[in-house]
Amino acid sequence: MTDAADPRQPYLADFPRLEREFYKDDPAWLRDTRRNALARFQELGFPTLKDEMWKYTNVAPIARTRFTPAIAIPGNGLPPEKLEPVVFGKYEGSELVFVNGRFSRALSSLRNVPDGASVGSLAQALREEPAALEPHLAKTAPFDANPFTALNTAFLQDGAFIRVPNGKVVEDPIHLLFVSTSQPEPAVAYPRNLIVLEDGARLTVTESYAGLDAGVYFTNAVTEAVVGEGAALDHYKLQRESERAFHVATLEIEQGRASSVSDNSIALGGGLVRNDVNQRFTAEGGDLSMNGLYSVTGQQHVDNHTRIEHLTPNCASRELYKGILDGRARGVFYGNIIVHKGAQKTNAVQTNKNLLLSKEALVDSIPGLQILANDVKCRHGSTTGQLDEDAVFYLRSRGIDPETARSVLTYAFAREVVDRIQVPAMRATLGVLLVSRLPNSEAVREAL
Repeated sequence: MTDAADPRQPYLADFPRLEREFYKDDPAWLRDTRRNALARFQELGFPTLKDEMWKYTNVAPIARTRFTPAIAIPGNGLPPEKLEPVVFGKYEGSELVFVNGRFSRALSSLRNVPDGASVGSLAQALREEPAALEPHLAKTAPFDANPFTALNTAFLQDGAFIRVPNGKVVEDPIHLLFVSTSQPEPAVAYPRNLIVLEDGARLTVTESYAGLDAGVYFTNAVTEAVVGEGAALDHYKLQRESERAFHVATLEIEQGRASSVSDNSIALGGGLVRNDVNQRFTAEGGDLSMNGLYSVTGQQHVDNHTRIEHLTPNCASRELYKGILDGRARGVFYGNIIVHKGAQKTNAVQTNKNLLLSKEALVDSIPGLQILANDVKCRHGSTTGQLDEDAVFYLRSRGIDPETARSVLTYAFAREVVDRIQVPAMRATLGVLLVSRLPNSEAVREAL
């Protein structure tokens, strides 16, 4: 039983109407999945600081805000020029644009997609080829423990569906752009992405989340990535939401035999942000590179939770997350590498480094290793501190003023993650964004 004071109630009340109006054409398996997910959300409720996985992040502001489902808000045409601040310049690949959670065909473009590959709207795929989604949708991202994943599964409407067949290579990167616009009342969107790479396939994909206005809204996103034997996925995420926005996202990656994945997460925006990145090696010979950068200021709060599961032998993972915090910002890194029994010859490295630019900034760093095998090479480490004053003095001795010197060193700290981005348009955009956030940005550009 629930009542008006129960933060679950608005979601439980919204579901029957949305099911009748927007989900009525779902295949039977998806209707059952939605209802099971909603029931699980009702059981779990919103997490509190008493929950171990949420003890550093208070989601009460989300729980007490009444959000209108974005799908129920009449859409307005968005002119292409409105996207100019958030698109990547000189981007040569395909671009799928979603406005307030809905696919916009008019703003999207497909280029150089190989025969047999599927690249498009998840909602359209559910209408036209539901059998292709059934084996994977809501299978890779379980909703039994995470109430936000359960909510997304119950209310999922649109997002990207990308399937690359055996041996096919998507030469050009694919950009998934999710933009939110101001509404008369706070709205919530539930982007859902499903990426399936069959054996030997190759793909580069970028997810961008951006706010076009400074409004209050909630993005609850889930991406599922299934990477087959010998396949390779290069995945990026850039989050630059409104600083009054809430952003909760989950990425679930499942890797097959001898597969390769590079995941890179950049968080710059949002008022309250939570990113969960969970990965599983399901067969031998897999390789994972997981990188992250969070740069926040003011009252921003960003929480990164990662979990890498070595379930099988002879797999390697390398994880590097870096944080830059200024003002009264709060950062969290909670990483966990689990080497299961029998996962011999595992090679795993985890590193978290944080740079505090103010006395009021705070970060909680909790790196973790659980090793249940005995023939492994594993290590982890964490550092948090201020800028090196000797390095500042060195730059000052070469004629750079103190503030610019500090900004140059701050950018250099981030550069290690930025340089790992293999999409030139994204790397260039991120470089501009990071420099523009620094004091004396023009002087910094000249110094670099």
